[in-house]
Amino acid sequence: MMNPKTTILIAAVFLSLLRLEPTNAAESIQEVKIDIPFKKYVLTNGLTLIVHEDHKAPIVAVNLWYHVGSKNEKPGKTGFAHLFEHLMFTGSEHFKGGADQRAFFEAMERIGATDLNGTTSEDRTDFFENVPTNALDVALWIESDRMGHFQGAIDQARLDVQRGVVQNEKRQGENQPYGVTEELIVKGTAPVGHPYSWTVIGLMEDLNAASLEDDLGILSSLEFRRW
Repeated sequence: MMNPKTTILIAAVFLSLLRLEPTNAAESIQEVKIDIPFKKYVLTNGLTLIVHEDHKAPIVAVNLWYHVGSKNEKPGKTGFAHLFEHLMFTGSEHFKGGADQRAFFEAMERIGATDLNGTTSEDRTDFFENVPTNALDVALWIESDRMGHFQGAIDQARLDVQRGVVQNEKRQGENQPYGVTEELIVKGTAPVGHPYSWTVIGLMEDLNAASLEDDLGILSSLEFRRW
């Protein structure tokens, strides 16, 4: 059997180590310095360009942010920023895609693109892809064309297909554990009509009522080409 004095000594040492660990951890965190060199340009059209160079691999990571999200919507017309994110994968006026998005992804994969997708939040919408350095011009052309020539490519077929995709995403989210609870929490934490009083994916009744006329009108009101 262990001596009681020995037990007390071991406990005292253990407790002293517990007291030391947080201090040492905090000191080590403070010593970490992150320095990511970059160059920043503001173009004449207002677009801000941030460039970071890292020549470890012959690829370029392209990430385009629009300062438009669900907070720019209005009650009764929710879910459109996320719907537009989906629609922007269906093509533009000079890149003829398809209602199901396959043309865009197949074209990008042919030039070696990986990790390509888009996301929407309350405050922004972004699109990203990694491409080989010799395919950067193609990626930038596609991004620029859907930035400046997206609206003319929207038609009823594209809207119907992508609206259905978004509605299925919403159903899947509601079927997940606490999916409906999340929406109730969002609604309950902000005043009615507040930009953060609805979820990014929007309300099902708003998506059901979406029409091509609404789509084009809301696209203009959201100023989706802002950056």
